[in-house]
Amino acid sequence: MAETSLRTPSVKTETSRTRFLVAQIFQKAGIYFILIAWAFIAIVPFLWMLSTSVMTLGEAQGVRVFPSEIHLENYVEAWKIAEFAEFFFNSVQITTITLVGQLIVSILAAYAFARIQFPGRDLLFGILLSTMMIPAMVLTIPNFLTVTWLGRIMPIKWINNWPALTIPFWGSVFSIFLLRQFFAQIPDELFDAAQIDGAGHLRFLWKVVIPLSKAPIMVIIVLSFMLSWNALAWPLLVTNTPDWRPIAVGLYNFVQEAGQQIHLMMAGAVITIIPILLLYFITQKQFTESIARSGLKG
Repeated sequence: MAETSLRTPSVKTETSRTRFLVAQIFQKAGIYFILIAWAFIAIVPFLWMLSTSVMTLGEAQGVRVFPSEIHLENYVEAWKIAEFAEFFFNSVQITTITLVGQLIVSILAAYAFARIQFPGRDLLFGILLSTMMIPAMVLTIPNFLTVTWLGRIMPIKWINNWPALTIPFWGSVFSIFLLRQFFAQIPDELFDAAQIDGAGHLRFLWKVVIPLSKAPIMVIIVLSFMLSWNALAWPLLVTNTPDWRPIAVGLYNFVQEAGQQIHLMMAGAVITIIPILLLYFITQKQFTESIARSGLKG
């Protein structure tokens, strides 16, 4: 009887453990199934675009999933017909100016909100964050009127030029918020040590804060690059000549002109997203790590 009473709790413990393991397996299987399903839904349009871009016109208009032969000449033809060279160069200039300006403004503003004490700092930061609740389209008309007015009073024109396409995006509230949260987590002891060595705020920012903040800065670079490269509505509004129009506008015009040439339209779309894919593949490790270390708490 004693042996039986000792075995019974052991059997119950093993049964409970088995049920727990089975429940964990089913839970993980369900999570993986949902993730795989969503990944499949997200990647199918991209794979269809790639496949269609190397088909013939007849195959693209048919029901084929994969091309019988790969026609890379579609990319060359789309590049020439759409005149992507000029639009591509414009996008490189616009994106570079936007990124540099946004990083300078965001880093300086975020450091001020995080490390410098001044009257009304928290109130001003709260008002700045509240602007994130305003839909972007609501600000389109005020922004357009602002750049139009600035173009009249300043020596350099803004409409049909790079200032209207870049300067309004230098003050990114999200970038300031992200960097401010990260800067605020840097220990005060580091600043005290820098002051002992005779360093001020700018030197501390350049020598200590920025090297420790590569993760959120990488997030800003990738996201800002995507937004600037894919911009369409704003460039169409502030430009009426192709001199400064980016590649997204070139693709839009090409789609309107290509008509039923689906294979060339898809080739043009692939050409447009190649820089974004290259940037992500180059910075993939840093970008994924920075998501977990971006300081979005506190």
